[in-house]
Amino acid sequence: MNENKKTFFFIDDVIWVFRDLTRKRPASLFDNPYMKVLKEAHDRYGMKVQLHAFYRTDFYYGNDEFTLADMTDAYKAEWEEASDWIKIGFHSKQEFPDYPFVNATYEDAAGVWGDMKREIIRFAGEKSVAWSTCAHWGALSKAAVRALHDGGIRLISPSVSESPCWEYNGDPASLPYGHAGRLLQNRQPETKVFSRGTRNKAIDNSLCGYNYLAPEVHRAIKNTLETVYDGEMDVYYKKLSVAPCLNLYELAELEQEFGPHLDKEFIGYAVHEQYFYEDYFAYQPEYAAKILKAAEILSKAGYTYFFAEEMIEEEKR
Repeated sequence: MNENKKTFFFIDDVIWVFRDLTRKRPASLFDNPYMKVLKEAHDRYGMKVQLHAFYRTDFYYGNDEFTLADMTDAYKAEWEEASDWIKIGFHSKQEFPDYPFVNATYEDAAGVWGDMKREIIRFAGEKSVAWSTCAHWGALSKAAVRALHDGGIRLISPSVSESPCWEYNGDPASLPYGHAGRLLQNRQPETKVFSRGTRNKAIDNSLCGYNYLAPEVHRAIKNTLETVYDGEMDVYYKKLSVAPCLNLYELAELEQEFGPHLDKEFIGYAVHEQYFYEDYFAYQPEYAAKILKAAEILSKAGYTYFFAEEMIEEEKR
């Protein structure tokens, strides 16, 4: 039996909980319904979680803009006290457009992360900052990787697939959601196409950038605590989600879906924030139950929660 089994849990697209905390001002950080679920999973199963944040809400949902600069610092002491099990990290400026950093300039990425990091430190303290990340839609240009490195990030989740990536064939219909336009805008030499092999077939053909791992490289480290080091950029790559993304599965499916992973050294899994909220078009009533169930499954299987940056033997921030 592997006695060193580790699991990493992260939540992408996080912004609405910050807005609720600021506008509703509960007495405690963990009186907020969303944060209360996370604390229950921590208290019952030792769950740790990394919140990958947006800097601001998106116009897609209306013109009621909220940014991290608006976030109250009333809970700073609680954030700092909980920083051993909950951290906040980089994701994107906002939800749309897709692939915000696939062709990003250095200034684009450095500006977004700089703004985010400043505000996280202001309202939650430096101990709450995460130094690993899974960028929105995954793909990063070489310039964006450099910018995140210079901003202190040392571990980045890459794009991975079961077959090699390929050059875009020029046919917009070969990509979903108008993603061909994202590929072409300020296109960088490293921007290509790959197949995710995902349950969500609508986005199976996807864009990848500089932070892409060849199939054989990813397979060699997929369920281990090993990383891939990029000496030129001085960053490490590790696919952080290698088990079910909770919002893609029903509660009753989780036991079966986690099952094949439970003898592995490393399991990373995720969920997206917005499915928790009743006014979201794809609201999932079992969202909270799924977070608790996943933590129960992994705890019973002997996994210890940790933060992904702990995989790096020597951090150089």
